[in-house]
Amino acid sequence: MRLPELEAILADINRIILGKERPIRLSLACLLARGHLLIEDLPGVGKTTLAHVLARVLGLDFQRIQFTSDMLPADILGISIFDRDSGAFHFHPGPIFTQVVLADEINRATPKAQSALLEAMEERQVTAEGKTRALPQPFFVIATQNPTHQIGTFPLPESQLDRFLLKIELGYPDPAAERELLAGADRQQMVANLNPRIDPKNLIELQDRTRAVHASAALIDYVQALAAHTRTSPKWQAGLSPRACLALLAVARAWALLDGRDHVLPEDVQSVLPGIVAHRLRPLEDTARTDADAVAAALIEAVPLP
Repeated sequence: MRLPELEAILADINRIILGKERPIRLSLACLLARGHLLIEDLPGVGKTTLAHVLARVLGLDFQRIQFTSDMLPADILGISIFDRDSGAFHFHPGPIFTQVVLADEINRATPKAQSALLEAMEERQVTAEGKTRALPQPFFVIATQNPTHQIGTFPLPESQLDRFLLKIELGYPDPAAERELLAGADRQQMVANLNPRIDPKNLIELQDRTRAVHASAALIDYVQALAAHTRTSPKWQAGLSPRACLALLAVARAWALLDGRDHVLPEDVQSVLPGIVAHRLRPLEDTARTDADAVAAALIEAVPLP
């Protein structure tokens, strides 16, 4: 049985981001699975708006960080400033200390600035000036990036990419959705008028419920078989890691919950597979952009169902 709060959240987002039901559903599944989301696409297709809407309908605190080539790690994490009155240094938290961080155009920043997110994304904490500080819960990074062939970009290293649970694209809207967009209300105003459907406590409960979705032994065998095929295939520089397998299973559980089921089907794994392989599998001859849907389809065809 589908959960009414999740149905309401999806309906609100689909009213603002038009004609993108599948990417929107994947985005929500990513957050239910406690993961971070990477959105790669051309400027102007709604990446930033999607991040705003997700934070709004989930009732989460939101900060946007505009990544630039001159950004330093302290601009993200925070810095200690000397207070003359107290005669001591006081730490001023950076924008990372919030529940949803929009890392906008993350690949415009240098690798040094990008690396400031690594500990936060993996361990939900940051270490600055010798002291470790916990981040708010729940905590998500939603990053947008422009295609790497554009001028002024620094490709994310594999270690950074692997910390994103899913990578999605939005693409251009179809003609009907674009016409509705052009003739409709201002999207920014619509976002401002949104009311939260749940609060952080409810979201954590839904995340716990997602973890409890049952995955059978046969289904885990299927996930392992998909990963094993990528590791032995001569097509890829490296196969899917154990962390990628955990990611695939986690998002498949969330996909099943969005369908109102308490168990994962192989179809759930197949549905979310493109978002898992999009940033993790690179062809041995890395001369062209990898089509995630085509890669996932080839894997599904090559690996029989359990």
